[in-house]
Amino acid sequence: MAPVMKGRRKKMKRVLFGMATFFLSYGLLSPSGAVVDRVVAVVNQEIITFSEIEKWSRPFREEIRTEDRLGRQERLQEVLRKVLDKVIEEKLIEQEARKSGIKVTSKEIEMAIEEVKQKNKVDQEGLEKALASEGLTFETFRKEMEKRILRAKFVHSAIKVVGKPGEKELREFFQKNVDRYRVDESYRPAHILFLIPREAAPEEIRRIRRKSQTVLGRIKEGADFGKMAMEFSEDPSSRNEGGDLGFFKKGELLPALEKEASKLRIGEVSGLFRTELGYHILKLLDRKGGTLPPFEEVKERVRADYYEKEWEQAYQQFLSKLKEKSVIEIKL
Repeated sequence: MAPVMKGRRKKMKRVLFGMATFFLSYGLLSPSGAVVDRVVAVVNQEIITFSEIEKWSRPFREEIRTEDRLGRQERLQEVLRKVLDKVIEEKLIEQEARKSGIKVTSKEIEMAIEEVKQKNKVDQEGLEKALASEGLTFETFRKEMEKRILRAKFVHSAIKVVGKPGEKELREFFQKNVDRYRVDESYRPAHILFLIPREAAPEEIRRIRRKSQTVLGRIKEGADFGKMAMEFSEDPSSRNEGGDLGFFKKGELLPALEKEASKLRIGEVSGLFRTELGYHILKLLDRKGGTLPPFEEVKERVRADYYEKEWEQAYQQFLSKLKEKSVIEIKL
């Protein structure tokens, strides 16, 4: 049986490695297929090659393949440009970090890698196997972790949020974001699961992904989600119900499923995403609104959210100033 819930059926912990989002967040996704490399941007005399943005865009490109030809080209250009913008920003931060003299120690890198292992319940061999399934070496992963730590240390030292919000500011923020603080909100998702065996070889994983992409494409073209679930889903607990998982409150679903469900409108179908179980396609069948707690009960959470918003604004201003004083040439 493929468990997708915690609490009612089986408590499960979030697993990050192997998911496209994990590798994307670390800038680690490798190119698929041969790529003729070329310069797509120059940032203060440092080049960015097509292969750099190609590896970041891989998860999006594979989803785009299900769209029609014309839409596919337009979406691909849009994705590549957004990815390029992100790479430029990180290049700018790395340049400033190097100028500042900030260093990353071997101990910091090892601690970060160990944290990844602990979160994912894997040893060194398991981590290397997961990386290999994405076409990556451990050394590549280690270098990317070093860059990530360098950027984080510099940003932490360079960006300061001054001033503390008063009661009035916090209450106004609370009123503008009430949906964020509702409790007991519940979702009724349906999903199609394509199981990936624990010891699956890279080629088998690619075959399963291709199959799941084909099913997603049929759904996007109008095929009935419930019928597709009954035919293809490998979750025996929901397959005969057309993938319907029933209602779940926050915290009861596998975190990755809950995250996707929370982003969907009723009747909307997600893109393809991966968890430790395999690949999923999710549809939100229904949603019930929760109750809003008094301001005083969530005040500290509101304060943290307010600070996060202020920090994000300061970060964007910092990036804007970096771009203004830099020489950036786009060739994409």
